[in-house]
Amino acid sequence: MQARTAKISFQGAAGPIDCVLDTPMGAARGWALVLHPHPLHGGARENKIVTTIARACVQNGLIAVRPNFRGVGNSAGEFDMAVGETADMLQLVEQFQQAYPDAAAGKWVLAGFSFGTSVAAQVYSHLGEHAGRTPDALLLAGSAVDRFKFRDINVPEDTFLVHGEVDEVVPLSEAMEFGRQHSLPVVVVPDASHFFHGKLIILRQLIEQRLASV
Repeated sequence: MQARTAKISFQGAAGPIDCVLDTPMGAARGWALVLHPHPLHGGARENKIVTTIARACVQNGLIAVRPNFRGVGNSAGEFDMAVGETADMLQLVEQFQQAYPDAAAGKWVLAGFSFGTSVAAQVYSHLGEHAGRTPDALLLAGSAVDRFKFRDINVPEDTFLVHGEVDEVVPLSEAMEFGRQHSLPVVVVPDASHFFHGKLIILRQLIEQRLASV
């Protein structure tokens, strides 16, 4: 499915949140918020895992929102160990719902890669605790949730957790422990590194299979 891509800005606690919207050519059936890896290690919305997830979402009829976290691109502020980033994403969610009510009324997917998984999991947990609408699917790739955790985590039992077998940044054992703590199965891609080098097609197929049930 082809997409239209446009830049858009939302307002976070530290100032503007620099985003890109990938919109399906046909009518959207919902939206996805896709969060990038560690800002201090080159993480940005153009990351290939982020764009792979976003393309899968667009293929499934979702508007994909790819924000830059604080201090990346034209986003205001400085890296805040997931605390400020989580607050910003909660504001973005509220603003998107107001600006795009039709898409917001449909299906909602929340996804993250590496550092982005921690922000995604904490956004989900906050919404669940404060009676907000929670996403219809939570997708975590190369999970680093516990590394940047500042609050209790409560994720759904159908959370999609995918990890590379030979991840050199977040060892598979760490992802397995997270899965164990939250009673989640872990999908392991054999011979895949943290950035899924040479495995992006497999990753996209796995994401599309999960989205097909949303």
